[in-house]
Amino acid sequence: MQDMKKVVLVIMDGVGISKKEYGDAVKAAHKPTLDLLMRENPNIEIQAHGTAVGLPDDTDMGNSEVGHNALGSGQIYAQGAKLVNESIASGKIFESEVWQQLTENAVANNSTLHFIGLLSDGNVHSHINQLEALVRNAKAKGVKKVRLHALLDGRDVPPTSGLTYIQAIEDFFAALNDANFDARIASGGGRMKITMDRYKADWGMVELGWKTHVLGEGRKFLSASEAYTTLREETGAMDQDLPPFVIAEGDGQTPVGSIEDGDSVVFFNFRGDRAIEISMAFEDSDFPYFDRVRRPNVIYAGMLEYDGDLHIPSRYLVNPPSIHNTLTEFLVAKEVNEFAVSETQKFGHVTYFWNGNRSGYVNEQFEKYVEVPSDRVSFDQRPWMKAAEITDEVIKAMESGEYGFIRCNYANGDMVGHTGNFQAVTIAVEAVDLCLGRVYEAAHKLGYTLVVTADHGNADDMYQKKKKDTDPDVPKTAHSLNPVPFIVVDPSQDWTFKEGHFGLANVAATIVNLMGFEAPEGWEPSML
Repeated sequence: MQDMKKVVLVIMDGVGISKKEYGDAVKAAHKPTLDLLMRENPNIEIQAHGTAVGLPDDTDMGNSEVGHNALGSGQIYAQGAKLVNESIASGKIFESEVWQQLTENAVANNSTLHFIGLLSDGNVHSHINQLEALVRNAKAKGVKKVRLHALLDGRDVPPTSGLTYIQAIEDFFAALNDANFDARIASGGGRMKITMDRYKADWGMVELGWKTHVLGEGRKFLSASEAYTTLREETGAMDQDLPPFVIAEGDGQTPVGSIEDGDSVVFFNFRGDRAIEISMAFEDSDFPYFDRVRRPNVIYAGMLEYDGDLHIPSRYLVNPPSIHNTLTEFLVAKEVNEFAVSETQKFGHVTYFWNGNRSGYVNEQFEKYVEVPSDRVSFDQRPWMKAAEITDEVIKAMESGEYGFIRCNYANGDMVGHTGNFQAVTIAVEAVDLCLGRVYEAAHKLGYTLVVTADHGNADDMYQKKKKDTDPDVPKTAHSLNPVPFIVVDPSQDWTFKEGHFGLANVAATIVNLMGFEAPEGWEPSML
């Protein structure tokens, strides 16, 4: 233990490496520290999407959740979309006890089976094909009434593509509907406006979603297509920010699908972070966050278990990956003190997801976590976010001399990237670079090896591809498929990288090698 090197890991969330200039806010930013580190230290590009992080194929964008799972475990597990696809293909999802409960309840009570979730094919939180498979099977099992509460995307798909998905699901419903089956959209709204808050940052979003989906309160339209077109024309907002809407019967006042006693409800997103709070609203008897007015007596289930330690929700359709032998487990077994910090928007990523979907400490004796509260504003208004405060905590942790491994996440490149505001994203990258400079100086002074990487790209690909050079720039708010940097700054040793192709799951073994340990069997190999 005397010879163990201390390591500080910086995760620049959403900062990838593009081969193009167009739309690359990382290249556009003034970032002297990152440029210096790339120029003067060993570095390599690593894959942060697709099969490298357990997703079905390499056309699938990475995301912060699967990225931090891979970073923190050193292993590749089948993740969200792939897990659900496999369960649907095998039929296991339809044979599960929970699916039987949901559908049998709707049949026995002649009640409604509701689906709430993100209506897109972005494959980060959900996929429309999975929803269609569930609805198709519900009809086969004798369910007579289905209602969809459609959250509009515009982050993992083009920012104003919502009508495409609305029309696709309406056409799908129309083809299934007959005298014994009635499927319709009941409500909806933008994913950053209602329902899909995370980390308890804005319960007002969840409350607005509850009023919309459950109570049927809000502005009413006769169809989702009418609602989308009208709200886009009136507000000019991108899909993620569209106001909520409720679909009404022909009288224009009676909701077609409020959620009532005896109904069944499925939240069909497979990704957990933005599904936990609405699940709590349905399941918790003691619920202090807002006045639900009424909590209908329903059978509620998620696509997955969104929090494995807190068991949210209590019912789910597909078992999550069981992630063991994580980097944190390895280090605390070696009695290495760890420190983790981020702001609210990514705090769960450097803790819960990093530790293999596990809440709380692995061993509180050897760990300390610090959450810096995020601003509750659109992040393009304050693109520096809480980078300075996170840096303060990292430097204090280094100065204390207590910690052998420190990790932090700067959320700027991702959270500001999702706004589509190129100027703001450029400033976000510059803010991270400014803070990276402070960490670099402190690490050098205090004898820490500095490792810099990212969990996926975003800020590096901010415009949609043009059909013609004369076309206007159209913001892209989704993650990119670009690789991410991996940089080692260790003045005490001249490291080199192996030949080969590597991904985020190779980082854990690389870190323990830097510290002077041998990586355990079962991890992806070190890159050194």
